[in-house]
Parts: sequence; structure tokens; C-alpha cells
Amino acid sequence: MKKLLIPIDFSENSTKALAYAAEIANESGHELDLIHIFKGHDHIYANALSGDELVDPQIGLAKRELTKLTKVLHEKYPSLITNFFFSDGNLFEEISRQTASTKYDAIIMGTKGSSGLESIFIGSNTYNVLLNTRTPVLALPISVEHVKKDKVGLLCNFKDSEIDVLKQALPLFGIDYELVLIHINADDSPIQDIDDKFKNWIDRIAKETGIDNISYVIKPKSYYIHQSDTISNSIVNVIIDEGIEVILITKSKKSIFRKMLDENIVKNMAYQINIPKFFAKVLPVTK
Repeated sequence: MKKLLIPIDFSENSTKALAYAAEIANESGHELDLIHIFKGHDHIYANALSGDELVDPQIGLAKRELTKLTKVLHEKYPSLITNFFFSDGNLFEEISRQTASTKYDAIIMGTKGSSGLESIFIGSNTYNVLLNTRTPVLALPISVEHVKKDKVGLLCNFKDSEIDVLKQALPLFGIDYELVLIHINADDSPIQDIDDKFKNWIDRIAKETGIDNISYVIKPKSYYIHQSDTISNSIVNVIIDEGIEVILITKSKKSIFRKMLDENIVKNMAYQINIPKFFAKVLPVTK
């Protein structure tokens, strides 16, 4: 069964993430696993399903609150399947444990504030989830109300890892959208050479993913100078100019994302990009 994992702390950002996940699940057929993690709890209650007897009053209260949240969703999406899980401890460690025992197509996490990934980059535990989990993370700004995916962006440098990330995004977003490939011409290559690369690259993407509505944007070297504000702002400007509604980001060592991490500008970029961000880790090839 296809599954999505949604951490719930009953804040507005996490409940909006749940509503977004339910909208995806209604179209894709995913089950939703809701996990509530207690902090400073005296006892550990892991994987307590909704049908189990709950003794601890904190878990009972959390179960009642989750039931209220999901009741509204079940009325809207009668076929939706939701499961409750409870755990005690550190967010990163408990999510890592949950994803190790169950395969998920993504972790969907709400973020604080309308400015973007505030909670991910300020909250070290959540940041650890984003950087280190092998499960893709879909980070949602609180301002996002509904699933919009007419235009999906991908930071592109003609790496195999980018096709891997597209494949990981297919269970959530399918193929019915315009894929916009964003390339920064960091080495000042002739435009004709880049156009030729894109022709072959687009053919390969279409063959391997089934996505056939693909366009691309090339930005000059001036967009990629070693000044943190310029790099982040340039990417934000492309996203705004192109009307991109979801951005896919590759978490590989050679990706633009990792380059920005090295230059310590991810937080700056995150505050400005006010659309869903799908972070996927590229796993090493096993022989």
C-alpha cells in the first residue's frame, strides 16, 4: 500500500500539511500515517494504532485531537485511510525509526510562517530530517492552501540524480504538468551547446518518467556568482517569473542544493520561496 507520513503537533502548519496530504491521497490512493511525537514523556508509546487500548492520558488526548482532525477529512474524502502513531522523544530519531520500519513515498511537513522553510531551518531536529532521511520530504509553507501543480520546477545540471528525483516525485505529483528545468550557466558555455544538451536530456526524461510537457530556462553566469544573496535571489526570481508552483530539489553532493548549503545561503533562499518544496535524497547505486 502506498503511504505518506505526516508529523502532527496540532499547530496550524501541521494541520494544513495534513489537509494538503489528504488532497494528494484522494487523487493518488495513498494511506496517511499520522505520527504525534511527545517530548519529555515519562513512558514510550510507539506505534499505538487507533484500535489499541490507550492508557496514558496524554496519548488519549492526542488520539481524540487526531480523530477530530481526520473526521473532517473523511467527510470530504470518504475513501481516505488514516492511521495514528504515537512516539516519545526526538523528532528526527522517531521519524527515522518510523521510516526504517515502513516504506513511505514522502514525509509531508508543515513549516512555520508564511516566509517559507522557517521551522525546518531554525528547528535543528526538523532540519536533520530534511538533510539526512532517505525518504523524500515535501515541505509546505503555511500559506499553501491546496495542491497546485500546473508548473513544477527542477534545478537542472544534467545529472542522473535529477531523473532519480523526478521518479521519486511521480507517486505524489504524477506526470500531468509542465516540467520547467532551471539551469544556471555557471561556466559560460555557449548557448547552442546547452540547447543541444537540453534536447537530449528532455528526450531522456520523457522516456524514463513519462513526462512529456517539458520546457527549460537558462540563466547566465551572473546568476551564479559567489555571493549568497545573488544565488538565492536569482533562483527565487526564476520561480516567480515562471509561475512555478512546486520546486523539486536534489539532495546530492553535486547538486545546486548542496552547493548552496556549502555557501550557507539555504536559509536565505528558504525564507523567500513560498511554494511547496520536494527534497529527495539520491541513493548510491548498488551492484
